[in-house]
Amino acid sequence: MSLRVEQLSAGYGSIGVLRDISFTVEKGEVLGVLGRNGMGKTTLIRALAGTIAPSQGSIFLEGEEISKLPDYQRARRGITTVVQGRGMFPKLTVRENLEMGRIAGGRAKRNRRDEVLSYFPRLAERMNQLAGTMSGGEQQMLAIGRGLMTDPTVMLLDEPSDGIMPTLVRQIAETLAKINRAEGMTIIIVEQNVPMVFSMADRCIILEKGRIVAGGSKDEIAQSNLMKEYLAI
Repeated sequence: MSLRVEQLSAGYGSIGVLRDISFTVEKGEVLGVLGRNGMGKTTLIRALAGTIAPSQGSIFLEGEEISKLPDYQRARRGITTVVQGRGMFPKLTVRENLEMGRIAGGRAKRNRRDEVLSYFPRLAERMNQLAGTMSGGEQQMLAIGRGLMTDPTVMLLDEPSDGIMPTLVRQIAETLAKINRAEGMTIIIVEQNVPMVFSMADRCIILEKGRIVAGGSKDEIAQSNLMKEYLAI
């Protein structure tokens, strides 16, 4: 078992966002988290990553409770997060951004740069380019690559298609699926781009007002009335 969440509630100060969230993601599984804006998807990613503290409930990674660990300690246990907006160091080069990922992980036993560049050949062409001068799609590739430099077992992705051309969205989704197959990495992807999620995910959950209102295989979710009601497709 890779990641287990039990009765998790979280928010910001007195404002509750997530309410009694429970799910399990097995090792090597891809879980898609769907829902409209403001339903708690990003808050879930932040709670799992450790950038906000849960008000109640527990998070377990490989059987170890990590609910009270800060984000950097979770990173050192194998959780990497690709935030919405990509979170680049715009004035650093591609090479330097990747190196920052390796340092931030604090646990990598090996330098994974060659593997990252094999997944994203476009980055190899831009190693000395400032990250802030690249396109949105290229920056997203760099953000994912930087996450891989930590040698993670769990990757959390928050809206990776945001602001990216459709052709690059498909390319990034295909690469993430390739990484998942090759490395057995557990992936939790928060997205409003339903086709992207369905191209990758083994299972999906739908969040509505901070609660899980549906869950199952992507085929079950695609055929559900909730999908039409909550996501208007």
